[in-house]
Amino acid sequence: MNISAEIWLARHGETAWSLSGQHTGRTDIPLTAHGEEQAASLARMLDGKRFGLVLTSPLQRARETCRIAGYGDVAVVEPDLAEWHYGALEGRLTAELVAERPGWSLWKDGPPEGETIEAVAARAGRVIERCLKQEGPVLLFAHGHLLRILASVWIQAEPREMAQRLALSTASLSVLTREKQTRVIGSWNRVER
Repeated sequence: MNISAEIWLARHGETAWSLSGQHTGRTDIPLTAHGEEQAASLARMLDGKRFGLVLTSPLQRARETCRIAGYGDVAVVEPDLAEWHYGALEGRLTAELVAERPGWSLWKDGPPEGETIEAVAARAGRVIERCLKQEGPVLLFAHGHLLRILASVWIQAEPREMAQRLALSTASLSVLTREKQTRVIGSWNRVER
């Protein structure tokens, strides 16, 4: 097991739905032109850093971000990195569901007809276990909610409580690491200025 593990998290660049605030789970939409520029900013922030393993979500917004950032030729598609399956919430705004169901919260109630937060956390746990078997740092290209849940699982915090408190911008970099033997969030939500 790689006890000195670093897991670098790269959220994909902007899409039309991330811009509008629509929930984008499994709908496979492309990056916007600005999202492509953001992916190029990830390339600058990563500056060619070498990783023992690079994994990407199978969805095109993550794969394209990975390619533009300079890691497309070494990345392995990891189905467990796909975004939360939002069911009936897909393509909708939070405000729309709250209007229909006052008091509803994605983090508390989950998406109607979608994947439970526990199922997403289980997928995140499998990704972490895969990362821990690698030598050297690992880079993941994925999605906002999935990465927030993965970070919560990494620090062994309850995802329902912790993940909702971790804002994550498009085309951001975060690093999960260890301080002595404790899993910590080394840096979070870094974007190029």
